Amino acid sequence: MKKHTANLFDTSHLNTDLKGHTVRGGKATLVAQAMSFVLNIASVMILARLLTPADFGLVAMVTAITGMLAIFKDAGLSMATVQRDKITHEQVSTLFWVNVTITFTISLFIAALGPVIAWFYSDQQLQVITWSIAAIFGLGGLTVQHQALLRRQMRFGLLARIQIFSTALALSVAIVSALMGMGYWALIVQIAVSETVGLALTWAYCRWTPGLPQRGVGIGSMLKFGGYLTGFSFVNYFARNTDNILIGKYWGGESLGIYSKAYSLLILPLQQINGPIAAVAIPALSRLQNNPEEFRKFFRKILGVISFVTFPLIAWMIICRNEIILLFLGPQWEGAIPIFAILAISAFFQPIGNISGVLYISLGRTKRMFKWGLISSTLIVTAFLVGLPYGPIGVAWAYSAIIALIIYPLIRYATSGTCLGVIDFLSSIKYPLGATITSSLIGVSTNYYFGEFSSLLASLIITTVSMCLAYLYIMYKIYPMLLVEAKTVLLRK
Repeated sequence: MKKHTANLFDTSHLNTDLKGHTVRGGKATLVAQAMSFVLNIASVMILARLLTPADFGLVAMVTAITGMLAIFKDAGLSMATVQRDKITHEQVSTLFWVNVTITFTISLFIAALGPVIAWFYSDQQLQVITWSIAAIFGLGGLTVQHQALLRRQMRFGLLARIQIFSTALALSVAIVSALMGMGYWALIVQIAVSETVGLALTWAYCRWTPGLPQRGVGIGSMLKFGGYLTGFSFVNYFARNTDNILIGKYWGGESLGIYSKAYSLLILPLQQINGPIAAVAIPALSRLQNNPEEFRKFFRKILGVISFVTFPLIAWMIICRNEIILLFLGPQWEGAIPIFAILAISAFFQPIGNISGVLYISLGRTKRMFKWGLISSTLIVTAFLVGLPYGPIGVAWAYSAIIALIIYPLIRYATSGTCLGVIDFLSSIKYPLGATITSSLIGVSTNYYFGEFSSLLASLIITTVSMCLAYLYIMYKIYPMLLVEAKTVLLRK
């Protein structure tokens, strides 16, 4: 094996400066996510004006179902590669072929589902859409282990460049396709270009060639780890996308297009924050799993930083819901405003749910994570069924209500038997939460006053500035150390 390839499996050099690697990785990832966020917002603003809610609804009908199967592409084996303390070329090679086999099999299964999905929604257009997505899906398994090796080495800057370039090129092609009148096919082309370019760049930069699969190389525990993680991801995805399936079936493509676009616009900025921080935190926490006190300190710091950024962001989105929807999507999406605001209530609990997943994975407790997924998914699907007769708004209310009700049991179950407790969660979020509530009162007053006498853009800018200044001033006066921690984690060593 070549020297540069062997270095992909050794992480001993990271332990000498774990904090530095984590901070630099976090900085690179956040910069990338910021650029990706700009690209995604541009995609939303442009494509929402070039396409119709029905176009988005048609694609969402298919992806709500095929997305459940897409979870098995990874099979939890990328995280198994990242989390494991020691790993070999033979193990990763075998995992690579496991991922490829699973992906190819699922791709065929998705293709076979085409007529079934068209029958379920009573729309024959969905059959061809399903076949197209099945063909794209087949590429996914080829990058799982290559990207896992790069994450294991905490080479987040390289991963960031791959993500930005593939996203930008895919968006450009999608816009051209929409301008040419291709309708919903522009969205499918966007997915295809992103996957293809991402594959090419990942293989170009990760100079690792998998060997043949082998038996007896010690991947049994890794398959078990990945199996439970995949099980959780599947039931979690099923629960959180059953709303799309039900709304598409009983309320039609246009209603689903409005509902799904409201949710995706809401979750987009949160993904740009929670995703990269979790991606950096898991490798770092995995290296600290045998040092409980350091693990606890680092975990609390990460949760504090996530809360510091996401709580005021969510409050701002609720207060400025009219301006956000009408400016970013356009007047034809006005029906998404109430759905956006209601779903945003559940978003307050997203950081806690996401960081609980980081806790499970970094400690190798994916079996326990899967058990919780079964419980929470059952409750969420039940809530969707209760809200369904009242349309998309009823489903949105049901989702936010059940997420709020299960957050305390979630924390208790996730922390049981670890060095953390409920008090650690509460201590980490109490100051950002208090500052968010206070600054939100200022934001509501500002938005109400200027919303009556100014344009949408002016109202959005004034409300945003007033909330930001109020929030930062309160945080500086109440808990200045959190600002120092946030700056340390997000910006510099």
